[in-house]
Amino acid sequence: MPDFASPLWTALALTLRLAAVSTFLLLLIGLPVAHALAFRRGALARFIEALIALPIVLPPTVLGFYLLLALSPESPLGAAWQALFGFTLPFSFAGLVLGSVIYSFPFAVQPFLAGFRGVDRRLLEAAATLGDGPLRRFFRVLLPLSLPGIGVGVVLAFAHTLGEFGVVLMIGGNIPGLTQVASIALYDEVQQLNYAAAHQYALLLLGISFFILLLMTGLQGRRR
Repeated sequence: MPDFASPLWTALALTLRLAAVSTFLLLLIGLPVAHALAFRRGALARFIEALIALPIVLPPTVLGFYLLLALSPESPLGAAWQALFGFTLPFSFAGLVLGSVIYSFPFAVQPFLAGFRGVDRRLLEAAATLGDGPLRRFFRVLLPLSLPGIGVGVVLAFAHTLGEFGVVLMIGGNIPGLTQVASIALYDEVQQLNYAAAHQYALLLLGISFFILLLMTGLQGRRR
């Protein structure tokens, strides 16, 4: 019988909770952003898309460092957060969520964009000629036909958050039970030459990641 109070399961539960909360927020924020960009062209749209994609090429420690500075109590944003909620964002679960949402943003938004852009515009025009307004066209035509792309974005965002290391380490540190996610706990065990424990973390992350990959492959298969 597994000891679910052990550091292994505590870190894994925190990792899954972080991935679930971040993915939910990415869905809420990413869908309107992707919809706003999907059918727009021009320099501003390209600039925003490049800005969204920046975390893909930026070293995670660089992003984590700047987020740590931006969220510290000495910064205007960090001071405002502390005044409103009574705690600081760095080295807290809320800080981890914020960092994860920013870091995984392109991994959610780009598949959402591809899903929206893959819908035949003539179907939307036909719905418009039948009297459907923008909101009705979105929920009755665009959203259902984009579901495979949205599903890929959700799965990618969840998987990406699951394996985060640099950003969460910079913002959250390594506090067991609070900010120590499975990837950091694995690194911690390796640093202590405790390879048996490290193997357990690695095996669990490998199994979950492979399952997610299978799920994404199935969703991509539905798009073809």
